Amino acid sequence: MVDIVFLLRRRPEMPAEEFHRYWREQHGPLVASLADTLNIRRYAQLHTLDTPLTEALRDSRDCEPIHFDGVALVSFESVESLGAAVTTPGGATASDALLDDERRFLDLERCAIWFADHHDVIAPSGSTPKT
Repeated sequence: MVDIVFLLRRRPEMPAEEFHRYWREQHGPLVASLADTLNIRRYAQLHTLDTPLTEALRDSRDCEPIHFDGVALVSFESVESLGAAVTTPGGATASDALLDDERRFLDLERCAIWFADHHDVIAPSGSTPKT
């Protein structure tokens, strides 16, 4: 399993509450509707929570105080599986639709994205972690 890890920053003019609502209620369902076409196996949204513990956790690890509004994890069987999907006419159209929608709520120039090799260490109950 491989993941696209997408660190998200909202458009500067978009309030945080509106960003989270749009991502959850508009973009999430769009991704779900295109999952089969793009060979998506799993899609998860991690919405940033601003809590007093955030700074304490960063400080305890000497982490840089960079702020992201959320993280999207998009899982595929393999990089080849995604590549095969986006080379079809339907896959290219689906990929374009996602990018068009991302431009509505993301500051893409300030986001970060990469592929990751997925290894569960602690898996959800009922599944077995891979080593």
